[in-house]
Amino acid sequence: MRIVLQRVKEAHVKVSDQLVGSIQQGYLLLVGIEELDGEEDIAYLIQKVIGLRVFSDEQGKMNLSIQDVKGELLIVSQFTLFASTKKGNRPSFIRSAKPEKAEALYVRFIEQMKVNHSHKIATGIFGGDMQVSLVNDGPVTILFDSKNKE
Repeated sequence: MRIVLQRVKEAHVKVSDQLVGSIQQGYLLLVGIEELDGEEDIAYLIQKVIGLRVFSDEQGKMNLSIQDVKGELLIVSQFTLFASTKKGNRPSFIRSAKPEKAEALYVRFIEQMKVNHSHKIATGIFGGDMQVSLVNDGPVTILFDSKNKE
């Protein structure tokens, strides 16, 4: 499971020009799921996202978590995070989970995030043709990979 986390001042997602999710200060999470992912990947990534300290404290140091600043989350599924560009110019998505499995784990990730995060959580629509807008704060963009725990 991979997450691209972006610290944002605001973000929103639309489908067919209809606003389906929006947040103010917090994180935009682009979530990619591969065939080998399961509950342990969800637990690991939730712990990393919730515990990450990238918001500024009174001294201007990145020392506060999303919980500390009462930040909001916008969670969007993104199967292209497992694109392979090893051969040719057209990406392969063979490592991305099949839609049924990916959607179940995406929903489970959101459910578990709601248990662990006490502030607003908005989402995109799984499998939707989404337009995501954001104001990246910093910019701060961090990649998490549950199979590559650096």
